[in-house]
Amino acid sequence: MSEDRKVPTLPVPKPRARTNRKLLIFLFIFFITVLIILFFQSSLSRISAIEVEGNELMASETIGQASQIAVGDRFFAVSSQAIQQRIAKMPMIKTAVVKKHFPGIIRITVEEFPKVAFQIGADGKKQAVLADGAVVELSAGSIPLDMPILTGWTDGDPNKAALCKVLGEIPESALSDISEIKPDPSEPYPDKIKLYTRSQFEVYTTIAYLPEKIDNLPAYIASLQEDHITSGVIKMLEVEYHAPFEPNEESKNDSNNASGQKSGGNSPSPTPDSIKDGGKTSPKPTPKATPKSPPKETARPS
Repeated sequence: MSEDRKVPTLPVPKPRARTNRKLLIFLFIFFITVLIILFFQSSLSRISAIEVEGNELMASETIGQASQIAVGDRFFAVSSQAIQQRIAKMPMIKTAVVKKHFPGIIRITVEEFPKVAFQIGADGKKQAVLADGAVVELSAGSIPLDMPILTGWTDGDPNKAALCKVLGEIPESALSDISEIKPDPSEPYPDKIKLYTRSQFEVYTTIAYLPEKIDNLPAYIASLQEDHITSGVIKMLEVEYHAPFEPNEESKNDSNNASGQKSGGNSPSPTPDSIKDGGKTSPKPTPKATPKSPPKETARPS
């Protein structure tokens, strides 16, 4: 072989940077882990404030206690849905919405049941009655006149709870003339109630009929006033009618209240004419006037 002929040199492959890449990945994971640990140990991962909105009657502290969370608890460890369910079970609370705002703010927005009436407690203190039947003591001052006063009701009466629920569904404008509501149960109508109006009428109806009948009451009273009838008893049961007040009506039974004629008319009493017959006085039969009487109370169909 000739010495001029040389063997070509093969290129030497460079070592791959696999080891360096693995190291970088390891360092990245390590630093991310350290940052996560530091974050959860810092105040940024804790609840820094609990804000309550929409409450008027219930104290914010009471709602905060019912939520079972406190400032300093882990922000990501609490569930908004769980907090909502706890607060919604509280009396006086109609709805609750809980939202989490990073960093560390829990905002609770509640809607309370509306006030539907007022009452005087056994201790003489003034109380507001809500649509769910809950009672809230009022601060010193006069009772507003834009809602009726409940009198004669007992605590725990299911009819009272049903009445409050119905009142919560009726517009305030429809109740503006009602000054007082009392229970007046009867055998055919266990949920019968008596309403006093500021226009000097007494209204008898039932809790079940109230949503339907209350809409007709202002127009019915206006029609009576057009006929110069400014007081009396209005019964809004199976049939609506009006009867005049009777003497000592408060001490009489409800059946006595219903003895008047519609539109304030008095029931005519037939009196026999006397004629002499052979020196004797005997009644002469005459056609008797049949007075109009209000319809009797009948049991409400189930």
